[in-house]
Amino acid sequence: MAQEFRLLLVTPETTLLDQPIQSLRCTLYDGQIGILPGRMPMVGRLGYGELVFEATDGKEERYFVDGGFLQVKGSVISVLTEQAIPASKLNAADVEKMLEEALERTAVGDEQCQARQRDQDRARAMLALAHQK
Repeated sequence: MAQEFRLLLVTPETTLLDQPIQSLRCTLYDGQIGILPGRMPMVGRLGYGELVFEATDGKEERYFVDGGFLQVKGSVISVLTEQAIPASKLNAADVEKMLEEALERTAVGDEQCQARQRDQDRARAMLALAHQK
């Protein structure tokens, strides 16, 4: 039997997942990371994008994660994120509308410009994942 991790996927509202997995791949703030059993402890800042894990039955599951943090400690991977949406529930048309609204929004000042850019980045990452399913 392959070694396993325990994945905890947590949002401010609830614990979405608490299950054993074989591997995990996700988007960090500065790039992609893949994690297998035996990984040294680490903490990373999540970006907007895909979180993919292989369950113990070999089935691959995909989620969109909206930033946050990832911690690997022993055999537990904790993912703390603002929101996590199963890829199967992403609707490309809705996400395209979100991107269009973010692109058309007028921004005045640094804070509004940064918020608009974050919304555009988030929508683009969601759209990429919505088109993969």
